[in-house]
Amino acid sequence: MDDVTRIDARGLLCPLPVLRLRKVLGALAPGALVELSATDGASRIDVPHFCAQGGHELLSQTETRCETGGVFLYRIRRGPDIGAGT
Repeated sequence: MDDVTRIDARGLLCPLPVLRLRKVLGALAPGALVELSATDGASRIDVPHFCAQGGHELLSQTETRCETGGVFLYRIRRGPDIGAGT
């Protein structure tokens, strides 16, 4: 089973979920898996854009609805070292 680094960014507003993701990915080796959970609706746009710009692979993007709103879960594979976009 793959080791997965989990980031809990629930309750954080834009741009903090992506900034947390960037920091964690920067400390991991290429190919590492990360799961990010966020409640900020802007993450639906920000996370895929960040992954595309940084050369990371967005493996899945799901949303779970509950009484208090939604939780977005992203599964990301860290891309190769290609520069400052990581």
